[in-house]
Amino acid sequence: MLTDSLQHLITRAEQLMDRLEAALPQGLHDPDWSASTAFRYRRRNGRAVLEPVRHVATIRLGSLVEVAPQKERLLRNTEQFVNRRAANNVLLTGARGTGKSSLVKACLNEFSGQGLRLIEVDKADLVDLPDIVDLVAARPERFIVFCDDLSFDEGEPGYKALKSILDGSVSQASDNVLIYATSNRRHLLPEYMKENLSYQHTEAGEVHPGEVVEEKISLSERFGLWVSFYPFTQDEYLAVVGQWLRHHGVSEEAVKAARQESLVWALERGSRSGRVAYQFAQDYAGRHAA
Repeated sequence: MLTDSLQHLITRAEQLMDRLEAALPQGLHDPDWSASTAFRYRRRNGRAVLEPVRHVATIRLGSLVEVAPQKERLLRNTEQFVNRRAANNVLLTGARGTGKSSLVKACLNEFSGQGLRLIEVDKADLVDLPDIVDLVAARPERFIVFCDDLSFDEGEPGYKALKSILDGSVSQASDNVLIYATSNRRHLLPEYMKENLSYQHTEAGEVHPGEVVEEKISLSERFGLWVSFYPFTQDEYLAVVGQWLRHHGVSEEAVKAARQESLVWALERGSRSGRVAYQFAQDYAGRHAA
């Protein structure tokens, strides 16, 4: 029969074990896959979790105009992937606010009924990519691992992990996973003038200086498909403004009347982009809702 002091000691030991288990890193577990079409990978107090996104962006492909070539290339690649044909990892690069992220979200909405799912991963968590791939490998769905606004500074651990999972690891990625990344940088790492001059051998120079540049571009080259976006011309910007105003139910007469005001709006922000056009339409439609 246990004495009170011994029972108290056992209880304290069990409590201590529970606290230690909570503090230790936890493995990744399946979420409720039926809860959403999109998920976020997060670390909470040392625990890795896939959180269902409760309110997935509702943007559709038809809402994105003046990016027809980019839309066609990404749509074709995603359709191949959903239909279990060969498809590439994708890097979407170029001017800010031109629809890179929106196009990925629109593709999700286009194919979610056919089993496409999206997992958003921050660049700080890319070191855990192999765990995510292992978790979904046996699932019947098709998964896009989405990294938004991706770029790296020197020495960040996610850089090497992403390189390996794209092409180079001893274990290849599951065939039901693709990586889509957006970036304003084509080569994802900062490049410096001194690297262009690295072929000048100095007493303390690197033995193989050209390899510095090769390392810089090796990550982006592992994406099989590059989709480039360019700054909008004035006419393209006005077309996007008109599309979003009509989306908000603004009449054609009002769309024409808003033309000059939308140009001033862009001038104040120093950018004629799809994002600026959308923000103007939101403001204009809200002010004229009555």
